[in-house]
Amino acid sequence: MAGVFLYKEHKPNTPMKISKYLTLGLLAISLMPIFGQPIGVGYAGQEEINAQATNFTKFNLDFPGGTPGQLVTALEKATGESLNVIILDVDANVQLPPFKLKNVRLPELFRVLRAVSTKTEYVPMLNSQGFTSMQSFYDSYEFYTLDHNPGSNSVWYFHVDRPGIMVKTREKVCRFYQLAPYLEGGLTVNDITTAIKTGWKMMGVTSSPEVSFHKETKLLIAVGEPDKLDVIDNVLKRLSQGKTGEKSANGQTEKSKTE
Repeated sequence: MAGVFLYKEHKPNTPMKISKYLTLGLLAISLMPIFGQPIGVGYAGQEEINAQATNFTKFNLDFPGGTPGQLVTALEKATGESLNVIILDVDANVQLPPFKLKNVRLPELFRVLRAVSTKTEYVPMLNSQGFTSMQSFYDSYEFYTLDHNPGSNSVWYFHVDRPGIMVKTREKVCRFYQLAPYLEGGLTVNDITTAIKTGWKMMGVTSSPEVSFHKETKLLIAVGEPDKLDVIDNVLKRLSQGKTGEKSANGQTEKSKTE
């Protein structure tokens, strides 16, 4: 367990420091019981994989750094054995750090590679209200195997756990607004839509809903996200209140004249 505490620093590591961490980490792992030590864990929910380290040949390796494929080539040369490794195209160009190791085994190296590669990244996320906030995620890479007792014939695969920009897709809706009462009151379609678009502009809306006026039915048809369409509801509500107030004032005036 001593090796784990060495890899909690999130500052960029120089090649010399990474090599030192690899060496110390491997030393700590080599002091653990040989049988039953964990080799790696696959995706979430997968049962922990255990192996006997004695299934693997010890080797020395001076790796200058490079891609996962270049590391596999170097390991095959160092061990004198072929490795069954799957590397996806999306992960093929990941750059691994340089290191120099002596008298180590394959599972030990793979475990420490994950430890030294783990770092925290902050990713912008869009919530349901449309606001962006920063969330922290762990980024790391490792060689995995699904074998519970890995050996020279096991199949390994290289995988990178990387955060992505997770944006919640917001559902669009369609709403219909009857503009006849407003048009009969002397307003134009342009008057109403200008007020609506002004509201969106002041709110900083960059992707406005689509609006279209149907002349035959005098309906304003709008398609967009619910919270943005609420601006239309508010505009028409205020226009209705103004119209009611105007009628009320006119009625009072007529009544006063009668008296």
